[in-house]
Amino acid sequence: MALMMLASADDVFALRCGHKLVQIGAHKSEVLERCGEPDSVEERKAIRGSRLRHPYGSLEIDQFEEVLIEEWIYNFGPRKFQQLLEFEDGELKKIRNLSYGY
Repeated sequence: MALMMLASADDVFALRCGHKLVQIGAHKSEVLERCGEPDSVEERKAIRGSRLRHPYGSLEIDQFEEVLIEEWIYNFGPRKFQQLLEFEDGELKKIRNLSYGY
């Protein structure tokens, strides 16, 4: 259990931008309003889905969808960690500390 906590120690649940707070689940327009433009943006597409099978193989159902993933990086200067925000279809899913800013 302690090992799992250490592995995700860099993931955070909220980001403070000045006096405003952004939390997981926020829409990217809300993040832009509270934090301003990110220092960098990268986009990629991923396929999410599942495959359901009957134990005897008589039925197989595939459900897949394409998801747009955006990674935003905010650099708050050399005394603070850079922050990586990951959005899926416009919703904030993950906030992660990176190295110190510049």
